[in-house]
Amino acid sequence: MIEIREINIDELEQVFPIVSQLRPHLSMDEYIEITKGMAYNGYQIFCVFENGEIVSYAGIAILKNLYYGEHIWVYELVTDESKRGRGYGKMLLSYIEKFAKDNSLNCVALSSGLQKEDAHKFYEESMDYERVSYVFKKKV
Repeated sequence: MIEIREINIDELEQVFPIVSQLRPHLSMDEYIEITKGMAYNGYQIFCVFENGEIVSYAGIAILKNLYYGEHIWVYELVTDESKRGRGYGKMLLSYIEKFAKDNSLNCVALSSGLQKEDAHKFYEESMDYERVSYVFKKKV
């Protein structure tokens, strides 16, 4: 049985094994502390469950800016390494797109590391996303 639902703060330890595959630099304590702070600012987590087991994770926020208007920003999207290629990421991102439509938002946007070519192919070819910009950063 497949289920998609929002995760609450009390379930963060349960999702850490999946999110740590995308963010291996974080310890569980760091993840929980940062996520609780982000939740205060509107961060939400949605997961795909298969037979009660979490197989895919997305962390999002509803934001508003001058170039996208009101939109969903996807901070994390990851499927368990052992479950990739089975459509869970597509299912979860489609769910987020419907969530955006249901809440009258303009778009779903995300950034993806330059090295993640398989993810780029997924977003562009499977999910029909446009590559619209580069993200730049500078450590200070």
